[in-house]
Amino acid sequence: MTRNYKKYSIIVFSVLVGVIVGLVVASNFSLTQNGFAGHESKQVKVNTTVPTATSPSDIEGTSRAFVAIAKKVTPAVVSITSEKVIKVKDPLSNFFHKDEFFKRFFKQPENGREYKQHGLGSGVIVSSDGYVLTNYHVVKEADEIEVVINKKPYHAEVIGTDPATDIAVIKIEKKGLSAITLGNSEQLEVGEWVLAIGSPFDLSLQHTVTSGIISAKGRALSLSGELTYQDFIQTDAAINPGNSGGALVNIHGELIGINTAIYAGNTGGNIGIGFAVPIDLARKVMDDLIQHGEVVRGYLGVYINSLDAELSEALKIDDNAGAVVTDVIEGTPADKAGIKKYDVIIAVEGKKIDSQQSLTNIIASYQPGDKVRVKMIRDGDSRDVTVVLERRPGGDNTRPSVSPSDGNDNLFGDLGFELRNMTDELARRYGYEDVQGVIIVNVENNSVAHEKGMRAGDVIVEVDRQTVRSLRQLKKIYDTFEVGQIVLFQIQRAQNNHFIAIKVPE
Repeated sequence: MTRNYKKYSIIVFSVLVGVIVGLVVASNFSLTQNGFAGHESKQVKVNTTVPTATSPSDIEGTSRAFVAIAKKVTPAVVSITSEKVIKVKDPLSNFFHKDEFFKRFFKQPENGREYKQHGLGSGVIVSSDGYVLTNYHVVKEADEIEVVINKKPYHAEVIGTDPATDIAVIKIEKKGLSAITLGNSEQLEVGEWVLAIGSPFDLSLQHTVTSGIISAKGRALSLSGELTYQDFIQTDAAINPGNSGGALVNIHGELIGINTAIYAGNTGGNIGIGFAVPIDLARKVMDDLIQHGEVVRGYLGVYINSLDAELSEALKIDDNAGAVVTDVIEGTPADKAGIKKYDVIIAVEGKKIDSQQSLTNIIASYQPGDKVRVKMIRDGDSRDVTVVLERRPGGDNTRPSVSPSDGNDNLFGDLGFELRNMTDELARRYGYEDVQGVIIVNVENNSVAHEKGMRAGDVIVEVDRQTVRSLRQLKKIYDTFEVGQIVLFQIQRAQNNHFIAIKVPE
C-alpha cells in the first residue's frame, strides 16, 4: 500500500512539474511573438477558436435570401427589342445603269433594297409610370423599340441618350409598374455578393439570374471612342450578350449597376469578367435626361494625363497618383483660377484623384456654377485653388491621323518612331495649321514609343520643357540625355496635349 502511494505521488508530482514548465514556456513564447523575450511587451490575444463547418441551415438561409432577392427584383427587369431598317446598295447597279444593252433587254436590279436588323437587350424599370433605364448601345439608331413585359410588347419612346456613359432612358405608356429601388454604388466594397438579371441571347431566356461578387471598382476600358466617363464595377456574375442594360443588384435587392459589357476573349461569351455602370453615375445621367433632355456637366478646361513611374520621376512627384495638366484652355475656369501646365491635380473637394479618368469623372459629377476646391502640386509644393465650374461645351475635336506612308525623313532607332518636319502642306493636310513641331509618321511595333502609346499623327511640340520647331532642334536636345535618364515629351494629338516620359534606352 505504501509502495503504491509513493508511486502515485511521484506521478502526480511529475504531472504538476510538466504543467508548470508548459506554462512558463507558453509565457515566454507569447513574449517572443510580441517582442523580445525578457522585455516588456503588450501581449496580443489571438483567437484560436477553430471555425466550424457551415451548417445546412446557413446554406439554406443564403439560398432563401437569393430567392427573395430574385422575386423582388425580376418584375422590374425587362427585355428590350429593337429594329433598324438597313438599306443595301446593289454593287452591280452602276454597271447596269451605264450599259445600254442590259437596260434595253434585262430588268435592272433594284437598288437600295432594305432589310431589318433586330437587336436584343435588357432594361430596368425605375418608375411606376414607365421610365426604363438601359444602355445607349441597346437602342442606338433603332427605328422601332419595344419593351417586353410578361411576354407582351409595349412601344417605347427614347427620352434621351448619353453615349459618353452608354446610358439611355426610354419610356412606355403603362402605369402601375413594379419599379426597382435604387441603391448606392459609392459604398460598395470588393467581395460583396451581387446578382445580375437580364435576357441573355434570346427572349426565351428572359429574367435569367446569375450570382457573383464585386471583383473590382473604378475600371476604365477601351470599349468605344464615345465612352468618356468610365467608372465601371467589375463582377464575375455571368453576363452575356443580351444582358446589356440589365440590373446588377446587391443583397438588399437594390440596383447598384447597369450591366454594360463583358470581356469575352475569343469565346464571345462570359468568362467571369463583366462590367456595369455604377448607379450613382447612371442616376445623374438619368435625372438630367428626364429633366433637361441632355446631360449637364461641370467643366474645368484642362487637358490631362495619368501618371506613370517615369512621368512621376520627371515631374518630381512621390507617387503615381494624380492627373498632370498638359495644357490649359484660355478663358476657361482652370485658366481663371490660375491652374497651369505641369500642375499635378491630386484632389477635388477632398476626393483623391488616382488618374486622368477619376478627375474627369469627378468634375463631370458637378454642375455649372459649382465652386470646387482643387488641390495640386506645382514644382514640388502643394497648393489649393477654388474653381468656379462652367458648362461643358460640346463638339467633335477629332482630326485625321497621319498615315505611316508619309515618309521616313528621320528614324529615332532607339525609341522606334519616324519623324518629319512640319511643313505647310502637312499642316493643311492633317489639320494642324496652328501647330508647330515635329510630326510622327510611323511607330514601330514593340518599340519603346509604341509601349508608351505614341501614335502616327502625334506632333512633338516640347522636349524636356523646351519648345521644338525642327528635327535638328529635337535631336540636339535629345542628344544631351544619357542612357537611363528620363525624357519628357509633350505631344499634341488632334486638339489634345499629352505628356509622355521615356527612359533613354541603351
